[in-house]
Amino acid sequence: MTGKLNVIGIGPGDPELLTLKAVRVIKECPALCVPKGREEGSSLALSIVEKAIDLDGKEIIEAHFPMVKTIKQGQGARGKGQEDLDAKWNQTVEAILSRLKEGQNVAFLTLGDPTIYSTFYYLYDRLIKLNPGLAIEIIPGVSSINASAARAKISMGLADEKIAILPANYMGNIRSALETFDTVVLMKVHKVFDEVVKLLDEMNMLKGAAYISRAGMDDEKIFHNIKDVRPEDLNYFSMVIVRK
Repeated sequence: MTGKLNVIGIGPGDPELLTLKAVRVIKECPALCVPKGREEGSSLALSIVEKAIDLDGKEIIEAHFPMVKTIKQGQGARGKGQEDLDAKWNQTVEAILSRLKEGQNVAFLTLGDPTIYSTFYYLYDRLIKLNPGLAIEIIPGVSSINASAARAKISMGLADEKIAILPANYMGNIRSALETFDTVVLMKVHKVFDEVVKLLDEMNMLKGAAYISRAGMDDEKIFHNIKDVRPEDLNYFSMVIVRK
């Protein structure tokens, strides 16, 4: 009998934002697969869950997913960095499948919501290719986008307003999105923050922009005047929300 893989969105950082279903399924699974950004580091997702659930006796499978740019399978140039990333993903797939084949249910924990820029979907194709009949359930969570807007008290959209969500570190033409949409969410903005501020200033849109870092975590920061953001305030878990 093959076990079931549960992919669980645990929210952006506040353990109280875990859903009731997420808590129940995590308690029921004997093995947890937890992503982390550095091999020598700890899992942020695991540290959040530990604040809400007793994990004694559970097997913890650590999956190292470096926080680097990735490409879609079959697209673009594939250098050593991408090959190393592929190898990491394949190791995680093998670890998950080995537990499932033993009949264990596995919970894969992912920050925010699994369907929004989640590393898990790089694994999904591999898992289905190796086991087309695999039982997988995706359990949604509160996304960092929702949490950031709520913490900053920003309405994302009303009536017929249009919303765009962009990974800023990939986006070559943010200007067109800002011109077209009523609300623009720029995720992972830390590396291009100065360029974003300059563009917003040129377009006279600074007044409607807010910077949110680590929403829901203990060291959360919110700036409604993004010119007040200092270099030390920039963080991987950050975004700029722009409202016209």
